[in-house]
Amino acid sequence: MKLAQDIILRPIITESSMFGIQDKKYTFQVAKDANKIEIAQAAQELFGVKVKKVNTMNCRGRAKRVGQNVGKKPDWKKAIITLTEDSKAIEFFESMV
Repeated sequence: MKLAQDIILRPIITESSMFGIQDKKYTFQVAKDANKIEIAQAAQELFGVKVKKVNTMNCRGRAKRVGQNVGKKPDWKKAIITLTEDSKAIEFFESMV
């Protein structure tokens, strides 16, 4: 069994993800092999919130080029976690809004 810290890797802080905070939607990079149930349980354990729904996306890594050498960034998985109406907000994001 994986730890919650191994499932939710880091928050994704973009202009688009900041607009979702008003609707209690938080965006994270998660482990590629994690499913929606594991992601919801990890968020509840780490942040002490109630999760209403989880949406996941597999993101393809971009091609990067340095001179003649062409490489590729790794593929990764993104999760948008929606909290219930009576749930409190995640403190980490509240300082940014």
